[in-house]
This record gives sequence, structure tokens and C-alpha cells, in this order.
Amino acid sequence: MTLYMPIFRSCTNQRTLVQLHAHLLVTGLHRDALASTKLIESYAKLGDTESAKLVFDAFPRPDAFMWGVLIKNYVRNHFFKEAILLYHEMLHQNINMISFIFPSLLRACSSLGNAGLGGKVHGRIIKSGFESDGIVGTALLSMYGERGNLDAARMIFDGMPMRDVVSWSSIISCYVQCDQAQEGLEMFKRMISEGLQPDTVTMLSVTQACTDLGFPILARSVHGYVVRRGMEKDESLENSLIVMYSKCCDFNSAEILFENAAHRNTVSYTAMISCYNQRACYLEALDIYFRMQESKVEPNSVTMVAVLSSCSRLGWLREGMSVHGFVIKRGIDPDFHLVGPAVIDMYASCGKTGYCQKVFDAIQDKDIVSWNALIAVYVQKGLPKEALRLFVELRMQGLFPDSFTLASSISACAGIGCSQLGSQMHGQIVKTGFESNEYVQNSLIDMFSKCGFVDTAYRIFSRIQWKSIITWNSMIGGFAQSGFSIEAIGLFDVMLSTGLKMDKVTFLSAIQAFSHLGYLEKGKWIHHKLIVCGLHKDSYVNTALMDMYSKCGDLQIARKIFNSMLERSVVSWSVMIGGYGMHGNIDSAISLFCQMIGSGIKPNEITFMNILSACSHAGRMEEGKFYFNLMKDFGIVPSLGHFTCMVDLLSRAGDLDRAYRFIRSMPVPANASIWGALLNGCRVHKRMDMIKSIERNILSIETDNSGYYALLSNVYAEGGKWDDFGKVRSTMKDKGVKKVPGYSMIEMHRRIFIFGVGDTSHPQTKEIYSFLKDLESLAEEQGYSFGRDTQMLDEHKGLRENNVKRHSELLAIAFGLINSSPGTILHISKNLRICKDCHTFSKFISKITGREIIMRDLNRFHHFMHGSCSCGDYW
Repeated sequence: MTLYMPIFRSCTNQRTLVQLHAHLLVTGLHRDALASTKLIESYAKLGDTESAKLVFDAFPRPDAFMWGVLIKNYVRNHFFKEAILLYHEMLHQNINMISFIFPSLLRACSSLGNAGLGGKVHGRIIKSGFESDGIVGTALLSMYGERGNLDAARMIFDGMPMRDVVSWSSIISCYVQCDQAQEGLEMFKRMISEGLQPDTVTMLSVTQACTDLGFPILARSVHGYVVRRGMEKDESLENSLIVMYSKCCDFNSAEILFENAAHRNTVSYTAMISCYNQRACYLEALDIYFRMQESKVEPNSVTMVAVLSSCSRLGWLREGMSVHGFVIKRGIDPDFHLVGPAVIDMYASCGKTGYCQKVFDAIQDKDIVSWNALIAVYVQKGLPKEALRLFVELRMQGLFPDSFTLASSISACAGIGCSQLGSQMHGQIVKTGFESNEYVQNSLIDMFSKCGFVDTAYRIFSRIQWKSIITWNSMIGGFAQSGFSIEAIGLFDVMLSTGLKMDKVTFLSAIQAFSHLGYLEKGKWIHHKLIVCGLHKDSYVNTALMDMYSKCGDLQIARKIFNSMLERSVVSWSVMIGGYGMHGNIDSAISLFCQMIGSGIKPNEITFMNILSACSHAGRMEEGKFYFNLMKDFGIVPSLGHFTCMVDLLSRAGDLDRAYRFIRSMPVPANASIWGALLNGCRVHKRMDMIKSIERNILSIETDNSGYYALLSNVYAEGGKWDDFGKVRSTMKDKGVKKVPGYSMIEMHRRIFIFGVGDTSHPQTKEIYSFLKDLESLAEEQGYSFGRDTQMLDEHKGLRENNVKRHSELLAIAFGLINSSPGTILHISKNLRICKDCHTFSKFISKITGREIIMRDLNRFHHFMHGSCSCGDYW
């Protein structure tokens, strides 16, 4: 039989092997155990496991070695279940086990993810007395390591009587593959200290550990060791070093290694393309790809994913489509499993969302990664309904979402404010154990915040032990966007005390909170912090700062920031125009709008909203009409917000009949804001004849905004129609609409002080009310008297909250005057519209005290100075 061994080794194709098999049958040598074993092995090596099994079944009494050869070759050909069935058949036939069988069996258990069966095989190994076998021991620790059971792997390793390079390499690899790179390196140090010399396999795991940790100094140290050991010419290790340097952001070392490589293959080219992508050098990445094509090195699916990523980031549709065609033409990744999601991302980045669905439909046997890619596209493109449709379809097909699917789908729920579905997903997340995933946690915080359940969002945030900067940003942003500005600033201060490095998103959320509160001094502090951090030149940050200073009452600094910007987007121009409009500086708003057009920037919907609002605040009817008609020249279709501005403009100017006709001519139904604007105009100009019609329209609209009901009831009260007043208040009660309590805030000594109507909780209450009384006397001497309408409201049915002397803005002003030095400007923010009497009284206060008072109410800014207001009594 030994004469046939070279012939077996030379059988490199099916035909030769079949001829040899026929010859063995004729000569009777097929009954020889060694010959049959070699036949089994030779068939299996050629991938013909069916013929191998036929030879095995034809042998009368296969020995343990023959069983082992068939099991080994089943595993080699990925027939893991069949290998396990053979093992169970061996047990059933009481075949004596040999150590040769177990490494293959353990590999099958690991590949199937069957930890329970692996444990039983381990028990059989102990029972058979092979636990001290080095090869079996290494296979055991590899199995446990691959299944993530590092404790069991370490126990096997520590119990091995003799540990060679293979076993050390295996335990190091186990730690690295289980995301415990630091422990893997510690084992590597122990290996060296015990006098063992690592091989290239060991060093591949070590370089992977350095890649995971991202420590450049450590990476260079490992590279030095590889050079000293003379292993630097190994292709796999050389490629691994390139990847290691790129992940450690040592791009120069990666470039040097690549350029000096003796043999560049697919892996090295792909590693270098990915390296340049990571560095945001997408043109250089594509240049490496072109060099790869010139060198005739064949790309694989990983290469094409990297190349498509370069095209995506550059927004190169034509080149991306060319790469897509190349992948199809060359048959790279025929099922499109790996390349498909990258192609979807490329088309999405180039604005071709429709193509994404077509690519998705072309993917055969879609896995979760493909579904995730398209769901993410729809979420990013602001199409949450389509994203949720895909999520439902995914579940109907029996696929289980992973953390990425859940995070994207929860974001889609936030996009449409669907808290019910979001809560159901939250329950599923808890059941499936994804609650500890950072991306899922952040998406939940964002979703619950946007859906109005900030308390739930904060509970999730509080339970997270290790909070990343993204987690902090999610919660601070959730507070700020939901109107919980004080809580947002409080959390920002806590984050600051932790020493965690803040990024642009953190500052933008904090700036939004400061803007809402009118927190000027703290806003100046954060501006300084941005300069220190080097973020003050970022256009998004500068635009947010402009908005903050405008809303905090300091237009001068806002304009300085605007003037200093090297690049101004349409948002920057719109914010500055809006700032001038809020402060009643209509001429500056119009001048800036003209400059914007002259600079070639096309105004958008928000720009026109801001300029129309500015015209409305200033009562500039003709200019307002001009800009409203100008919208169509820029292809902008008016929204309800633009219509509201026009109704408000006409109503304030007293042209109420035209305002009513304008509403009736609108192409869309009027909302509560539009009817509210008309109602306010009727109140100002005493047009009681239109009130009933307006009331019917407001009450027919489902709204929980108490402001419209309060305005309507006050109009009836001012007109002396107390029965109608009572009916509106009853309607509010029946609908469960509660009147929003008025409050005012004042910033003093970097603190915010809040006052409610008739507030008596402040330690200086007596002093505040006494001071107000003195101011009242001085104002009366100069001709001030309380308004008749306020007195009527005050006297009817004991509505004492309307007493002007108890209104929150006046309490805040008195507190500010008492606690600040002469000449200090007072900054007041009020959550409701300032009443007529408080407005008049504030003018007198500014004249008596010689102070400037800047007050922001629900609609606009009022600058009280020398007895007059910037609004010209038109608000």
C-alpha cells in the first residue's frame, strides 16, 4: 500500500481520484484500512464529501482513526452538523475515542455556537483521559474563547501541564477577540517573561490588540519587536501593522510601511485605502485604488466597501455608480451582502434616495445589516414613516433587530413623535437585553425627550453608570429642546464638574438653553469657553451665539459675531435678520435682507418668516406686503407661519376687514395662531363685531394652548361682556385647558431669579412691594394712573391676580433695582405677553430711575429707556 501514497498525493482532480478508486476496487486494496482512509481524505479535500461518506460506509468495520478523518474533513468543509451526527453515531456504536477526534469536534461546536454541546464534549474528553493532551487543550481553550467564556478558557490554559507557543497564541487571541486587548497584551508579556519566542500568529493577535487600544507609542514598540525578531517580511503581519498604525492615527508610519512593502496584496491595498478614509483623505484613498488596479491586484468585497465610502464622503455619484457597475460586472460579492449596504450609503450621500430602495430590493437573502442600511438612510433623510415601515416589514419576515436597528427605529419614532410605538420598542429592548447598549440608550433618551416624556428620558439617563459624551449631549439636548432650560444648564454644570471633554454639540445645547432663559452673563462665559476650546470659528457655533445674544438682548455683540464670520450661510443671515426684528429694529432688518440678496445668498422660508415678523412688529404694512409677494420670485410657497405674519400685520395696523378676507382666501385652513392674530387686532382696535365669528373658529380647532382662550376671555372682559367671559372660562375647564401661570426671570450676579404673579416667597418680598409702592407714587406724580381695563378685570369676581402691582415682571424689575448698582442694565424675560398697564408703568420706572430695562416677552423685545419703549407702543 505504501507504493500508492505518492499517487494519492498527486490526485489533484476528481477524474484521477476516481480512476485510482476503481483500481483499488479491482485489486481488492479497498479493504485495506489505510487505503480507504486515504480515499476518504482525498475525496474530502476535493470537496466531494458525498463520495468520502460512500467509501466510509462501504468499509466493514471502520476504526476510530477512520471516523476521525471523516469528522475532520466534514468540519474542514463546514459540514458541522454532519460531523456532530457522526460523533453521536460513534458513541452509539461504542467506538473507542482517540484524541485526534476532539479538536475537530470542538471546532464544530464553536462554529454552531452550541456551548452546551461543547461542554458535553469537554466532559467526554475528561472521561477519556485526554485533558492533558496539549492539542486538545488548545482546542478547548479556543472553543471557550470564541464563545466568549474567558473564565473557562483561562482555567483550561492554567491547567495545561505544558504550554507551547500555540497554546499561548490561542489564549492571547481569545482575550483580543473578546475585546479585552489589555489582558491579551498582559498575557503576551507573561509569555515573553517565561522565555517563549512568539511566532507570526502570536504577533498578529498582538498587533490586533494594539489596533483595538489605539496607543501609538505601544504600536511603535510592537513594531520594533517585530523588526528585531526578523518577522517584518511576513505579508500578513506587514498588513496587520499597516492597519494597526492607521487605527492608532499614526498615518505617516502606515504610509512608510505601505510604500516600502516588498509585496503589496489585496489586504495591504485595502488597509491603506481605509487608512486614508479614516484620515478624511478621500482623494488619496481613491488614488491608492487606482494604483491597485494598475498593479493588477484583484480587489475583494472589503476593498470595494472602502472605495464606495470614499465616493460617498466626496459626494461623487458618477464615480460611485462606476464602482457599483464594476462590482456587478466582476461578480464581487454576488449576493451583495457586504457591498450592498455600502452602495446604499453611497447613493444616499449623493442624494439619490430612490436608488437606495432599488439596491436594497436587489440584495438576495437580506441580512440585518442590509435592513439597517436602508432604515438608517430613511431616518437621516427625514423619512421616519418609511423607516418604521421597513422595521415592521423586517419583523414580519421573522428577523430579529440588533442594537443598530433599534437605535435607528427609535430615532424614527422621535421624528414623528410616536411615543406609543417607542414605548413598545423600549419594552422589547428590556426583554432582549439591549437596554445596556449605548446607542440604544441615547436613542431612547432622545425619543422620550422629543415626545414630551423628559422625566422618562432622565430616568434612563440616571441609570447609565458609564456615560459617554454622546449620552450627556442627548440628555442636555433633550432638556433644552423640550423647554427645560434650567435643568439643561444644571446638567451642563454637572458635566463640566466631571472634567469630561465637551464637544461642539454640548455647547450648542447649552447655548440653546441660555437663549431660552435670556441668561446673558452665563452666555458670555460660555462664549469665552468656546474661544479657549478653539470652537469660536465654527459657523454653526457662531450662528448659535448670534441667536443667543439676540435673545438675551445684546444686539451689538450679535452683530459683531456676524461681521466676524468668514462664511455666512442662509441660516446666519436669517438669524441676524430675526434678531433685529425681535428688537423692533426694522430698518436694520431690511438693510441686512438687501445685503443678503446682493451677496448672492438665496433667502429661504425662515428668512422670509423673520423679515415678515419684523415688519409686523414695526407696523410696516407696505414693506410686509412687498416681502410676502417677493416669496414667489424665489420659488417659496407660503406656509401657515407666513400667513400668520400677514394676518398679524394687517390686524395690528387696524385693517381687520382685509385681514379677515385674507384668511378666507388662504389655500389652506387657518390654524389657531392665525385666528389668534386676528383676535388680538380686534382687542387692540375694539372691534367687538368680529369676535363671535373668531370664537367659533378657535373653538372648532383642537388646541390645548390656553393663550387663545385667555385672550378671548380678556377681550370679552374688556368689552364688559361678563356672560361671554364666563362661558369661555367654562369651556376651558370642560376641555381641561389650564391657564399658563405667568412668571418673569431676571439675571443677577450670574444667577436666575424667578417671580410668579403675586409672589411672596422671596426673602426680600416686603422690600420689593414697598419699593414698588414708592415707584407707583412717583409715577402718579408724573401722570401715571392704572388702566381702566385692568381695574375692571381686577374688580370683577375677585380676579386679584390681574392687579398690575402684583404682576411678575414688575416684581422682577423692583428686585433688580434694589440689588444692582446705578447704571446697570436690567434684563427681564417673561413667558407671556406684557400687559398694557405693565408696559406703561415700566416706561415710567425707566424715566424715574434713569435705568435701561430690556424685557423679552412672548412676542418680542422691549427696550425701556428715558420713559419710552423701543416698540413705540406697538406690540
